[in-house]
Amino acid sequence: MSRILLLTVFAAFSLYSAYVVYDVGYIGILHSHLSNAGGIQVLCDLTISLSLVCIWIHRDARAQGRNPWPFLVATLFLGSIGPLLYLVLRPRTQGSRGGVSAAVAANLIR
Repeated sequence: MSRILLLTVFAAFSLYSAYVVYDVGYIGILHSHLSNAGGIQVLCDLTISLSLVCIWIHRDARAQGRNPWPFLVATLFLGSIGPLLYLVLRPRTQGSRGGVSAAVAANLIR
């Protein structure tokens, strides 16, 4: 994926998230999701998705000899901003054409 696209999405989503936290507060975001079944479903879906992404980040960072914990903690407290930051800062691997390397892909399948 293009670095410019990643940076654009990261910046735009980070700014929007900061505005939402300013507007309704961190607890207000959770409260709106817990107020009905649809919101709870969305919260569960996001939790499952980000958990899977955290597994990938942990494996990918370890395969590259990097520390995954700052990104995992950021994901816990900031949601999608953590994985976006990881992708922005992730070094490109030779022969991957912007995707995951063959070694990381094999590790994901295990």
